[in-house]
Amino acid sequence: MKFKLAVFMSVLLMAVGCGNNGSRQQKAAEEEAAADSLQTQETMETIAAMPEEPVFDIVTSLGTIRIRLYSDTPKHRDNFVKLATSGFYNGLLFHRVIKDFMIQGGDPLTRNIENQPKFGTGGPGYQIEAEIVPGHRHQKGALAAARKGDIANPMKESSGSQFYIVQSEAGCSHLDGEYTIFGETIDGFAVIDKIAAVQTDGRGLPLEPVKIISVNFIPEVQ
Repeated sequence: MKFKLAVFMSVLLMAVGCGNNGSRQQKAAEEEAAADSLQTQETMETIAAMPEEPVFDIVTSLGTIRIRLYSDTPKHRDNFVKLATSGFYNGLLFHRVIKDFMIQGGDPLTRNIENQPKFGTGGPGYQIEAEIVPGHRHQKGALAAARKGDIANPMKESSGSQFYIVQSEAGCSHLDGEYTIFGETIDGFAVIDKIAAVQTDGRGLPLEPVKIISVNFIPEVQ
């Protein structure tokens, strides 16, 4: 009888514990959802307060590249603003650098060198609908969204965070109409060249890391 009572009490305690765990998990989920909602609202307010074509400084370990985002690619513009103002890009690497072509960064996996075999595959967990505007070309300094190839991605959807900056118009002109260009460089062209000139391995990964220190909105530039 005592044994049966002990078993019953154990089961009862486990049930109470599971119930408490469920309540805690639900509360944590609700708090996380509330935080996400607040962050989304703050992001929308931040975007609304900016000019239609906001200017940002991409501060790197080799200098600063100043870019202007286009108003006619609003999904990409707003997504970049969201990530930049939340600090998403801070500490990431330019993981693919090809001289006379382009420099690419924005992969969150590059925060940890142990992820090196996976560099180029990371993102925020979503893609962005293509916004390919005929008038935007791969001129030097063009800011464009990286993406998966056509076979896996026939709609040409963009990576949620990875971007590239054109170093050579001649080297990238064949990409016109294939990738979403959502901004342009207005200062720091020499920095693009400096990054493109670093030594890399066979995959284009710089031997000495080139880091994005921060991406900052510049309100006084219109």
